[in-house]
Amino acid sequence: MPITALLALAMTGFICIITETLPAGLLPQIAAGLGMSTSLAGQTVTAYAMGSLLAAIPLTIATQGWRRRNVLLLTIIGFLVFNSITALSSNYWLTLAARFFAGVSAGLAWSLLAGYARRMVPAHQQGKALAVAMIGSPIALSLGVPLGTWLGTAISWRSAFALMSALTLVLIVWVLATVPDYPGQASHERQPLRRVFTTPGVRPVLAVVIAWMLAHNILYTYVAPFVAQAGLAAHVDVVLLIFGVAALVAIGVAGRLVDHHLRAAVLASLAIFAVVSLLFVWLARVPAAVYAGVTVWGLTFGGAATLLQTALADTAGEGADVALSMNVVAWNGAIAGGGLVGGVLLDAWGAQSFPPVVVILLATGFAIAWLARAHGFKVGSRHAHVKNTSAID
Repeated sequence: MPITALLALAMTGFICIITETLPAGLLPQIAAGLGMSTSLAGQTVTAYAMGSLLAAIPLTIATQGWRRRNVLLLTIIGFLVFNSITALSSNYWLTLAARFFAGVSAGLAWSLLAGYARRMVPAHQQGKALAVAMIGSPIALSLGVPLGTWLGTAISWRSAFALMSALTLVLIVWVLATVPDYPGQASHERQPLRRVFTTPGVRPVLAVVIAWMLAHNILYTYVAPFVAQAGLAAHVDVVLLIFGVAALVAIGVAGRLVDHHLRAAVLASLAIFAVVSLLFVWLARVPAAVYAGVTVWGLTFGGAATLLQTALADTAGEGADVALSMNVVAWNGAIAGGGLVGGVLLDAWGAQSFPPVVVILLATGFAIAWLARAHGFKVGSRHAHVKNTSAID
């Protein structure tokens, strides 16, 4: 396993997540620094998400023929440039533009990372390689975001973004030193968007991504009012830390299960998360139950990226990069949708309305995954499926 190179990809994902979420913990400071309301400062998060949503598919298609390391370096340089602008800018619109284009960099990066990790290793190690490459996300969520927020509060919000730029400089050297280069796809190998989308199994996997991530983000986005029901409003940081550590453990578990038990792992994760959400209907006001439930929730979520991206890439075959760009759109769309749906539920019926809706979404995702046994979430070892596909080709 090329661990050093895979960790460089993990570091890229870490920077993606930190860059995306850092403003959320520093909105009052950003608002004061730019001389505007907190709600306007919050649009820096929206601008980033819009950049990822709009750019992932077209940029992935446009760069299919480029050498892979050049594309990876382009995304990292994008973070360097646009985080630096954010750190230095005193103009709201310039900051907003920088955030949008940082999101563009992230959209392309997320489309690239899974396919890159899989390409570094033989088929039987692809699941484990992807698990290593994805480890940056839970580390960023559980440790990086709180540390960045603390730094921004203790010194200045600009220093937090400057630190991200410094990390990207280190990452550029790291990639050049350790990450192998690969050619892009020849023109006759590239598959059009419509063909990839209509490949059997691609749409069911994307549907599961949307249902699962929408359910997750309703709870995660509004975790503060949800845990406040149990009197834990002052301990949201502890709740998020527990969730992050559990998710980190789950990535290691997913790396062991993905090659031989991918279907079972997806179904079990959805079912267990649904059971926990159902218990929250009655136990959301009990602190011990909330802590235990959040731990199990983190364990079911941590491997999601590894499991779903592996299933999608296996199903799409030569169209994996394009399919993974669709995954970026589905994933970020679910993040935005979770914020929207959760906000409507919170305003209309309060945080107690979250668990029933989450259960319905997870049951829908479970049903889709269960039915996709022929394509998408196949029965048996994925290594056998990959070998059979290669033999047919």
